[in-house]
Amino acid sequence: MTTLLSTPSQTVGPFLSIGLTWERAEYVVPEGTPGSFWIRGRLLDGAGEPVPDGLIETWQADPYGNLGHSVPPVRPAGGGGSGFGGFGRAMTGPDGQYGLLTVKPGRVTDAAGGWQAPHLDVSVFARGLLHRVVLRIYFADEAEANSADPVLCSLPDDAARATLVARPNGDGGYILDIRLQGARETVFFAV
Repeated sequence: MTTLLSTPSQTVGPFLSIGLTWERAEYVVPEGTPGSFWIRGRLLDGAGEPVPDGLIETWQADPYGNLGHSVPPVRPAGGGGSGFGGFGRAMTGPDGQYGLLTVKPGRVTDAAGGWQAPHLDVSVFARGLLHRVVLRIYFADEAEANSADPVLCSLPDDAARATLVARPNGDGGYILDIRLQGARETVFFAV
C-alpha cells in the first residue's frame, strides 16, 4: 500500500493576480450612485514599504443592512432591499494604493441580537502570505455605533481599534492603510 504525503504549503508567488482581476471590480456600486464614496488606502509590509501586488477584497451589507447572500436574510436595521451584491476587489498599485467605490453599509444584527456598527468585511491576499488575512473596516463618523459594536469592543485597547477605523479624507471618502506587520499592525481576525 502506498502512502501519499500532503503537498507542502507555499507562499503566494509573483503571479498572484492571474485570474483574480476583473474589469471594474473596484466598483462595488456604479459611478454616480447616491451616497457613493471612495475608500482608499495603502497596503504596507512590516517595514512600512508598499505591497505593490496585493489584492483587497471586500464584502458588505447594502445601506439598509441587507446582506446579499444570506439565507435566511440577516435582519436589517433599516428595511428595504436592493439586490445589492456588496462585493468588491481592488489590486494594489506600485505604491501599495488601493481604492473601492462603495456606499456605507447599514447595521446588521450580531449573534446575540444586538447591532453591529456599519463595516466592510475585508480579505487581503499578497505575495508572502500563506493564507489570506481578514479584517473589518469601520467608519470614524459612526462613533456611537462603533462604541457598541461587539467585535470592535472585543479588542484590547484604543490603539488596536484604531487600526480598523477609516477616517474621512476631506473629499467625501475615507482612508485606511492596512499594515501587515510591525508597528501599528492592523488587527486581523482568525476565521
